[in-house]
Amino acid sequence: MSPTPRRILIAGASGVVGQAALAHFEGLPDTEVLALSRRPPKLQSARHLAADLADANVVDALAALPPVTHLIYAALYEAPGLLEGWRSQEQMTRNDTMLRHCLAGLASHPLEHVSLLQGTKAYGAHIHPMRIPGLERRPRDPHENFYWLQEDRLRAEAAARGFAFTLWRPPVIFGPSVGAPMDVLTTLGVYGALCAALDAPFAFPGGVCGPMDGVDATLLAEAFAWALDAPAARNQTFNVSNGDVFQWDHLWPDLTAALGLRPGAPDPRALATWLPQHAALWHQLRADHALASPDLATLVGDSPIYADMLFGLGRDRAPPPTQLSTIALRQAGFAACRDSEIMLITQLRTLAQARVLPPWPLSA
Repeated sequence: MSPTPRRILIAGASGVVGQAALAHFEGLPDTEVLALSRRPPKLQSARHLAADLADANVVDALAALPPVTHLIYAALYEAPGLLEGWRSQEQMTRNDTMLRHCLAGLASHPLEHVSLLQGTKAYGAHIHPMRIPGLERRPRDPHENFYWLQEDRLRAEAAARGFAFTLWRPPVIFGPSVGAPMDVLTTLGVYGALCAALDAPFAFPGGVCGPMDGVDATLLAEAFAWALDAPAARNQTFNVSNGDVFQWDHLWPDLTAALGLRPGAPDPRALATWLPQHAALWHQLRADHALASPDLATLVGDSPIYADMLFGLGRDRAPPPTQLSTIALRQAGFAACRDSEIMLITQLRTLAQARVLPPWPLSA
């Protein structure tokens, strides 16, 4: 009897991480990719199972799939309004239920490895100033978090069923997507496109910022692929980031020049308010350029709220730092890195090439 082929299920396939994982794994030899999400992925073409992991019926749908050997779990429920939900018991319970349904549906599958996303909220960054740098070896930060619910569930399932897992803690994740709830990249691109259409300066819309780190979603996908077979990744927790730091207001002039936009003095504005005010202009840009993207509200969702926070809107002093150490991951054998400025420019051009954004100068 021939061995089970490598078949990877990507849960949350329509999000920032899921889209990047699909693109990466679809290009690997001897690998079949299955995509699971409520909405079909916009940028890739893997076999898609349209399902809501919060619905118990998904268990039977997953059980009926061909044998799955690896799971990339990038599914996430964010409550409307985004920030308020980060300490919500309902949101914690729902995210735990989603993972429970997914693992139950794969109970009869020959599962070998699971990658599960966490993030800087593991260090309490959304509640209090975190100890810098964030280190995986420190004890759990004592706060309620769906990360802990999911992690405890995954550890118990892995011990009982004999598969391995890797927990990932990225900072802000950047990648092309459509309609994801924390997609600052697309929000940034839409803001730039509207400024270009208005012949207005691409003014920095935030307040006082501090240094931050981020991760390219494609680098995260590379890390997932490395962890499939790396003994050093088995049952481990890793921070993962680009490996550099940047500061939005310091980066802005170079970003403006690289994208071919008109510079201007900082002009604080809430993108969560400003973007919807220009929904009609976005509709016109979609028609003029035959864009593949949806209406403005569907495209960016609550991501402008996230962008306003990251840009320091309303702040008169820098926020507490949130930098993560990636030494453990490097010592385990994964050393890939990215230049964050080049990453942002490249990804915005990718969105234009995919006709999610109009072909303004950034596509040159």
